[in-house]
Amino acid sequence: MTQTDRGAGGADALSSPFTPGMRDNPEELGRYVDGIVGRPLPLVDGEPGHDEPPTPEQEFAAEWRNAAYNCFSSGHKFCREVCPVMQVTRNESWTPTAFHANVVAMEKGELSVADVAADYVNCTQCGACELRCPNTLFTGDFYRFRTRTVDVVKAVRALAVDQGVHQEGWRTWNARTDERTHEPVLGDVPVSQEHVRDWSAGLDLPIGGETVLFVDCEAAFYRTSVPRAVAQILRLAGYEFGLMGEQWCCGGPAAEMGYVDQAQRFARHNLDDWRSTGTTRVLVLDPHDYISFTEDYPRYFGDEYAGIEVVLVVELFAQLIREGRLTPSVPVERTITYHDPCRLNKRKGIWKEPREILRAIPGLTFNDVDRVTQWSYCSGGGGGLPVEKPELTAAISERRMEKAAGLDVDTLVSACPWSERPLSAAGEGQDIDVVDIHELLAVSLGIEVGGTTDGGAS
Repeated sequence: MTQTDRGAGGADALSSPFTPGMRDNPEELGRYVDGIVGRPLPLVDGEPGHDEPPTPEQEFAAEWRNAAYNCFSSGHKFCREVCPVMQVTRNESWTPTAFHANVVAMEKGELSVADVAADYVNCTQCGACELRCPNTLFTGDFYRFRTRTVDVVKAVRALAVDQGVHQEGWRTWNARTDERTHEPVLGDVPVSQEHVRDWSAGLDLPIGGETVLFVDCEAAFYRTSVPRAVAQILRLAGYEFGLMGEQWCCGGPAAEMGYVDQAQRFARHNLDDWRSTGTTRVLVLDPHDYISFTEDYPRYFGDEYAGIEVVLVVELFAQLIREGRLTPSVPVERTITYHDPCRLNKRKGIWKEPREILRAIPGLTFNDVDRVTQWSYCSGGGGGLPVEKPELTAAISERRMEKAAGLDVDTLVSACPWSERPLSAAGEGQDIDVVDIHELLAVSLGIEVGGTTDGGAS
């Protein structure tokens, strides 16, 4: 449930296989340095770069070469068939293996970041490739290494921005986010600091306190029914919480698109706001925020971040149901399947608790699943892809909904507001509704949620 849930670990954390990113991994794993498979070839007289200072790309490759060579030298390529972009494009330049091979080429002076930056747009950062890679599957004494495609993609994007190589959609998006302190949420919905709490109208929620609810930009401005459901469920359970004094975007999307300085400024603002109101626990309903708060913020702030507990709402609700503090009793007559958000399932190993909630709701016919759970299909809604290539996001969502349609369901349930917009558009062609799990639970608890699912008026 929290970022501090860790296993005890043994004397040697690498003595048995593990899955990178999972929250029950031994803490000792973070102290190991990745092993090296490939080594740089020495430059000889007459070759480009001899006796010349390293290029920015070569300096970059020095940091990321272990990850790149462990992929490049193995050549497994199992990652291709679980990659959502590869599934719909079959473009070899947009594969996880190509992303690593480019770093090797940068080290050898054969490519600049400008040559390949546009290729790195084509990644949702879902993490499926990392899980499928044998270098990860057999991590332990055998390899003593983990595949790091998501980190490499983020790092190349950051290198591109640092070198003045921008993707126009991302540049505009982040400039508007910087101006408004919130993401412009892909539409005409008014986005500003003055309206960030409009979703809570009529709920009379306090500001600050030990526990606050952080509402991501998509939910705060566009899909307002989701935070309204969450807030009313928490209140029904007697769970005390408030809202931030001045909430800004988590900064995660900026970091994913390569705008790291902006991401860190936003993170600093949010952490300072939590400290100013005595907040030590942050409730999050969006998987993207959860990744930001449990992975990015600890890297940014180190020990300064100690004492901040990050709680995922969907896990909290499962716990409250187990404890009897929430009892779904209103039947919901739907035939459903569940869409696993990539950042929960693939990158954090969170898949049991959402299913606990769904199986506690009376009236549901739950057809689960349409794929091996940990490699469940992506919506295409992450990694900045909808901003720069909405048509590719749409194609990935359409493929996802085709798989759901094969289960003869009328509803696909998600736990990620960012996935729900493209999935809803794709669901229209399959006559499948897309419903957020928090809203579905609220209905079964007899709550009249209110709010919007499309950015319109309440």
